[in-house]
Amino acid sequence: MIVLDLLARVAISIVVIVALVRLNGLRSFSKMAGFDFALTVAIGSILAFIMTSTSTPIWLGPVALVFLFSLRHALARMRLWLPFGESLDNAPVFLMYEGKVLEENLASERVTRAELTAKLREANALELSRVRAVVLETTGDVSVLHGDAIDEAILDGVSWGKAKQPA
Repeated sequence: MIVLDLLARVAISIVVIVALVRLNGLRSFSKMAGFDFALTVAIGSILAFIMTSTSTPIWLGPVALVFLFSLRHALARMRLWLPFGESLDNAPVFLMYEGKVLEENLASERVTRAELTAKLREANALELSRVRAVVLETTGDVSVLHGDAIDEAILDGVSWGKAKQPA
């Protein structure tokens, strides 16, 4: 009987998650905002709990999933429409600019030199002088921009953090 209960939970969970992803669209598991990652982890935790816990009512999992997907949708809308919507995210921050490591920002964002260097290697940055910018994004990802030139529009909204903006 427990095996049938678990199989039913797995089947229901998969149907609910597929339906919710179809309703919510491609953004469902994106990491475009800081809260997206936290909600994705929470959804995974709920799925694991639904599928393995026979002591809770079977309806509780789908209700929790609908709530989390609704919360993600509401937060995404708030970011677009409300004046304080941008406050839901931290601003992206420069860690490097024009080949210069911004030590103040490394310290304030708790990023080590070794972590920065690893990200530079991952991005195939071969010379520090050719690194136009390294940005710690709102999602926690690190973007390494290197090459000959950079369009300033790409850097729109990136904060200088504790570092002084070059003249």
